[in-house]
Amino acid sequence: MLRIKAPAKINLSLSVIGKQEKFHKVKMVMTTLDLADYVTITKTDSHARNITVTSDCAMVPTNEDNIAYQAAITFMERFNLTADIHIHIEKNIPIAGGLAGGSSNAAAVLKGMNELFNVNCGIPELCVIGASIGSDIPFCIIGKTALATGRGEIITPIPSPPPCWVIIVNPRISVSTQEIYGLFKLEEAEKIDVDAMLKALENQDFNQVCKNLANNLEPITMAKVSRIGKIKDKLSSLGANGVLMSGSGATVFALVYTEKKATAIYQQMKAIYPHYTVHLTRILT
Repeated sequence: MLRIKAPAKINLSLSVIGKQEKFHKVKMVMTTLDLADYVTITKTDSHARNITVTSDCAMVPTNEDNIAYQAAITFMERFNLTADIHIHIEKNIPIAGGLAGGSSNAAAVLKGMNELFNVNCGIPELCVIGASIGSDIPFCIIGKTALATGRGEIITPIPSPPPCWVIIVNPRISVSTQEIYGLFKLEEAEKIDVDAMLKALENQDFNQVCKNLANNLEPITMAKVSRIGKIKDKLSSLGANGVLMSGSGATVFALVYTEKKATAIYQQMKAIYPHYTVHLTRILT
């Protein structure tokens, strides 16, 4: 049995730059949070190939629709493995919130299966397997902070942001990534200077990191979920250094330099939005 931490991610910069066949091409900077799900994998010897999934969250699918299930069956088929595998997912990351919770669960399963079966598959090959299932999975396998290109599966490690605090606010609305990308129109999109974010990280300039937070999917999701704009405005008015929607939404995050201010903003957001999911966490460096 293995219990594996599966961290959330946020997008510091997200630019959709084109489309190739059925996939959108992106250039984005992602970083890993200390907010995490926990995935427990139990292996029982068997000549069959049986996979079951459970979760403490009723919204998590427990059949083949679960991306963690897909990761397990893909790994077993690739290496011709048999066993009874049980996957249990403890959810802390908001579902369909732009934080890659499902992808992180799948990444945890791939890493865990690799260890449980003593396959000794290297990180590059795990990333190839992951990319065949979902474009965020390679980043979730590698973690830390990275530039993601292609459809998001080409990962280049870069410096992590300066140490800071992160407030996560999710209005408990699930957003379809496929739907948001389907509404995206390149000719109408904001031009995002991802290179400016890369330079800010290279220089470890927190103010420039906050200044260059950008996501050209944000206006599309905000048009469908007006609460996102209200959350952003409230976080800014309370003194957050930088505020942005992550991924395709609907989660909003705020970067705050000091623990004292972050704690104060977190407590106020909890009071203002008692029915939302609000977390105080840090970037994993």
